[in-house]
Formats: sequence, structure tokens, C-alpha cells
Amino acid sequence: MQKDPVFEPLKFERLSEGEQNRRSEEFAGRMLRRRSVRHFSREPAPIALIKRAIRVAGSAPSGANQQPWTFVVVSDPDLKRKMRIAAEAEEKESYERRMSQEWLDALAPLGTDWQKPHIEDAPVIIVVFRQAYGIRLDSAAGEERRYRHYYSEESVGIAVGFLLAALHISGLATLTHTPSPMKFLSEILDRPANERAFVLIPVGYPAEDANVPAISKKPLEDIMVWP
Repeated sequence: MQKDPVFEPLKFERLSEGEQNRRSEEFAGRMLRRRSVRHFSREPAPIALIKRAIRVAGSAPSGANQQPWTFVVVSDPDLKRKMRIAAEAEEKESYERRMSQEWLDALAPLGTDWQKPHIEDAPVIIVVFRQAYGIRLDSAAGEERRYRHYYSEESVGIAVGFLLAALHISGLATLTHTPSPMKFLSEILDRPANERAFVLIPVGYPAEDANVPAISKKPLEDIMVWP
């Protein structure tokens, strides 16, 4: 039976124009310095920061408010080792046989290869899973039933954006890693059948000798259209 919606007053803080600009400039300044990091220190990352960032990610908008995501936090060295071995096996196959020359040429400026030491070096790995469909208990029938999730990929993508921003603002470095295929993550982390690995995110502090590719982002005039 369809339920009638329940509403509550919106809690919205109207800011002065000066405060709007101050906050906007501060946030933009910090976010524009964000870089993907592949060289991590093994120094522990504060778990309170990880939890708070995931709370922020969980506040992201989602299709029909179904929140079709699971954030698996991995710090166990044995699990990270298993994940690295499996990821490198897939990546080696991709770099040597699956990727076209055009794809390899696109990756060349980043200096990446099939070796992924960041999976073990970073103190924490957050694996984000997309729930392809939901499962709820049908009490009348006494069994579980599937139900459809709407716009799950778009919803999880937005949540990952929230997560990366929250971690960066907290002073932690991150990397988005999508080894393909990623089924091994479901197996290693013992996830249910309705979950699909979406992205693997190493989190921590950069190594003292960390470096990043000398690349740039497109200027505003190349990415914004205002008819």
C-alpha cells in the first residue's frame, strides 16, 4: 500500500552575500588543491575522520531516497594484501591484453601501470558498493523479496563525490581506483549478491616523497555553458 508523504519544515540557513562568498572561496580554494595520490604513508588515519566522511557521503541525494550504497572500511593488513594481489592480477591482464593502444596512450601522462602498492600502503581502504537492488523481508510470506532501486549508479556516484570532498577537507589524501572487473572485491569482503563494487578508495596521508603527475584541469570557460 502506498504511503502518504510526511513533510517537515526545511532547516535552511540564509547567509549574507559576504558570508556566501567567503565560504565559497574557502571551499573552492581547498578543493582546487585536491590531487589523486598514489604514494601513501603507512601512518594510521584517524577513524573518527573516516566515519564522519562516510556520514557525509550517506547524506547524498539518491533516487527515491533509497540510499543504495554500502561503504566497507578495510584496515586489516591480510585483507588489503588479498585485495592488492587480486587487483594487480586484473590490472596486469588489462595493461598487457585488454586495453587498446588509444587507452594506454590516454593513461601515459599519469605514469600508471598494473602495480598497485597503494592498496597495502594506505592505512585504510574504503570500498564503495552499489546495491543493484534492495532486499526486504515480506513478513506475511516469511521470506525475503527483491525490490528495484532507481538511479542507483547515479546516486552512488554522487555519494562518492561527497565522500572524496569530505575526506579532502579533513586533511586526508585519496585515490579513486577502479580495477576491472571488480568481482574479486565482493568475494574477498564477503558481500551479498545484490552489491556490486563501484570504486576502491585508498585513504591516508601522503608519503613524504609523494609526487603527482604535472597535469592541469580544464579552465572554467571550457566546461561551463551559459546560454
